[in-house]
Amino acid sequence: MDNNNNNNSSNSNNNRIIIECVPNFSEGRDQKIIDSIAKSISSIQGCQLLNVDPGVSANRTVYTFVGTPDQVVDAAVAAARTAYNLIDMAKHVGEHPRIGSLDVCPFIPVRNATIQDCIDCSIRFSERVATELNVPLYLYEFSSTKGPHRKQLRQIRSGQYEGLAEKIVSEGWEPDYGPREFVPRYGATVTGARNFLIAYNINVSGTKEQAQEIAQRVRSSGRCEGEPPGTLKMVKAIGWWMNEYDSAQVSLNLDDHNVTPIHVVYEEVKRQAESMGLKAGGSEIIGMIPLDAMLAAAQFYIERDNLFILDEPSKIALVIDRLGLNACNRIFDPEKCIVDYMIRKNDPSFERMPIHQFIDMIASKNTNPGGGSASALIASVGIALGSMVGWMTYGRKNSSTHLDDKMKSLIQSLDQIMRQLTPYIDEDPKAYNNYINQVKQNPNQINRQVLNETVLVPLRMMRLGNQCWPLMVEIANHGNFASLPECQVGAKSLHLGIWGASRNIFVNVNQIKDDESFTKPILDEVNEILISSKQSRKLVLGILNQRIEQEQGN
Repeated sequence: MDNNNNNNSSNSNNNRIIIECVPNFSEGRDQKIIDSIAKSISSIQGCQLLNVDPGVSANRTVYTFVGTPDQVVDAAVAAARTAYNLIDMAKHVGEHPRIGSLDVCPFIPVRNATIQDCIDCSIRFSERVATELNVPLYLYEFSSTKGPHRKQLRQIRSGQYEGLAEKIVSEGWEPDYGPREFVPRYGATVTGARNFLIAYNINVSGTKEQAQEIAQRVRSSGRCEGEPPGTLKMVKAIGWWMNEYDSAQVSLNLDDHNVTPIHVVYEEVKRQAESMGLKAGGSEIIGMIPLDAMLAAAQFYIERDNLFILDEPSKIALVIDRLGLNACNRIFDPEKCIVDYMIRKNDPSFERMPIHQFIDMIASKNTNPGGGSASALIASVGIALGSMVGWMTYGRKNSSTHLDDKMKSLIQSLDQIMRQLTPYIDEDPKAYNNYINQVKQNPNQINRQVLNETVLVPLRMMRLGNQCWPLMVEIANHGNFASLPECQVGAKSLHLGIWGASRNIFVNVNQIKDDESFTKPILDEVNEILISSKQSRKLVLGILNQRIEQEQGN
């Protein structure tokens, strides 16, 4: 951490409120209209269009975009304007239920956002669309205020577009915004705030009616009002026939994947299909899915199938295979279908940077990234090399069960610490940037906690790195001989990263001269860790040298 220049762009962007909007438009066949709506969304500066997912049979396209509250509202209004001009609902035919050109427009919290932020977006969107286009809008989910009979999308959409003219003038069904009259060309729009919804279809080797039977068995509402609920909570489902796949499907909406995860849905639909003498196989995500939903599914199949997988790409590949996400004439591309991956494409964090760009930035006039970021990276690389030696030892032809169990445990522990340490590539410069910003704003009144963090952040780095030494000793003793050079480099890198973090502490602690009760225990701990790390590095290298000498002697 130096103080010549300051580059804090990697942190200010991460603090922005990010909201996702997933509007569904009643057009899935006319590419010109689909593209025009996409263009209107992309025209809003700063708004990131993540995905466009048209469906021919449904005659419906789902768009996914993210941005700040102002950006997503502007983009949603622009898209509604385009739909109003180009889509004629009087001519619309499709498998999917709908009531309007822009059928439903949910706002969803993604990063640093709350449900209230999304409620505010839905209200601002409704006010603007009602004023500009003079069309009716209904609020649903968390934005709903006019009674439980019109809180859920299915309730508002009941009767569909064809029944809207009668419904809109019925008691209790006045729009939340816009005129209480039927607009034949447009219909109406449902908008509101909700949690992340996963739209998910599963192929069934049967008829449309059989798929509908499965849907009624599993969906939360059951067959109909007054009947027992289905087997899955917070799930909506219908059965339909998809002409482009020549297959029946159970089409589901997972309202809360934390309550009912996607793998639970898939396995339950399979179970119900098998009980009817049918097969369910192959599925598709419509729109996007959050990373944590994919990782939860991966963990389920890892445990069920007794697999040993730690890295994220392999976990994602496992879920794609088990759920058959490439079986519906569409390729599940994680970089395009997982919302976290799409957002991070514009992530300016140092941790996500290509390595050549990171090195170029270190070599530039900017002081961040600097020694703190480099130390976090070097220590992480050292731990990763220890893990690599573990993998090169695990599961080898002549390996014993006991050794495999030992290596499995070591790899898991090293991997966990490594993933805790790598974010410090950004956390270290973030702590310093916060301090510098405080100095610039009010040099005579520095927030003490902000100043303390310039010392505590590198100390946490040192503690994490130092936890790895007992694991590295075991790797040195039992690791594959052919991989010992990696272990040597790993040990030296780990100690260097720990030592580098200590340099920042020694510099920054000088800014806190007036509080020895805070600084003395920290400096004592830093020196203890340095001594321990140096001794552990010497021990690991000694073990490795001894093994090499023994091998050469043979």
